[in-house]
Amino acid sequence: MKKQRITLHDIATLAGVTKMTVSRYLRTPEKVKADTAARIASVIEEIGFEPDAENPQITSQAIPRIGVLIPSFNNQIFSELLAGIETVAEAEGYQTLVVSYDYSLQKEEEQIAALLAFNVKALILTDIAHSLRAEKYLQAAKIPIAEVMGVATRSNRINVGFDNIKAGSAAAGYLLDAGRKHIVYLGSMSDLRDQQRYQGYCATLEEAGLTPTHITPKRVSSIEMGAAMMQDALKSVPNLDGIFCTNDDLAIGVLRACQSANIDVPEQISIIGFHGLEIGQITTPRLASIKTPRYQMGKRATELLIQSIRGEGMVFQEIVETSLLPGDTLTRKKTSY
Repeated sequence: MKKQRITLHDIATLAGVTKMTVSRYLRTPEKVKADTAARIASVIEEIGFEPDAENPQITSQAIPRIGVLIPSFNNQIFSELLAGIETVAEAEGYQTLVVSYDYSLQKEEEQIAALLAFNVKALILTDIAHSLRAEKYLQAAKIPIAEVMGVATRSNRINVGFDNIKAGSAAAGYLLDAGRKHIVYLGSMSDLRDQQRYQGYCATLEEAGLTPTHITPKRVSSIEMGAAMMQDALKSVPNLDGIFCTNDDLAIGVLRACQSANIDVPEQISIIGFHGLEIGQITTPRLASIKTPRYQMGKRATELLIQSIRGEGMVFQEIVETSLLPGDTLTRKKTSY
């Protein structure tokens, strides 16, 4: 007997919405209210909705997909992570469906519901902290989930990340080793990763008997913002001689502000960034930074997810290490005579 096909009308009836709303949700989920999207997603998950050959939008679901959530398309640090994910996904016959949530917990909830409605086989999350509603969606999804870019503690999810507290402590230590005593931390969105780096920086400075200073606008970082924050730092900290930036965008902005003000780097002020972006390696002087293995994290997380989809997964957590990417903004380049 041929299996009866589930229609959009069936989903609409069970979710208590119109067929048009279900259709809109499947085409443009961001245009559907969060609570409505959640109901539709729940129904789709519950009844095991399968591709409808008469609906081109749904037919594409025959190709297995992995959903990926990133905080921002404007942040360069996620390009290498996505490249690592895509390398494995494409080789294994999976498509990636990438969405952003602009560092908003509410929007992350909506995007998780939207991805689940597309019957993705797995999810990759770039945060390890989520809202209660998002957690309910994730727990009900019954699919493999990976969290990257940080160290998570959940035993039921794959985790491939690095210790942001440890990395922040190391960055502050490198500035202390360069003889710096008046060191400022420049943050950005003040998300969990940002806060953890600041926590590591504080611990290292306090252990050395120094006072931490935190400047954060709680906005998406940019080079221009880094330059503006440098002006605030100069006003806030007498004898400023060290800057630790939560990412390289800010650090490059700080470097430009120093050059505009004729402040010698690193003789007067040492600068260290975070993530080791390529752009920092073509500046003059070359930017010192904490290098994070983003391609490696994306690649490995996707490998573990696909193993889990196949029922082969045994590894749930892998901690990767950051390292110092040497540069001329930290210590003066030695001259040979």
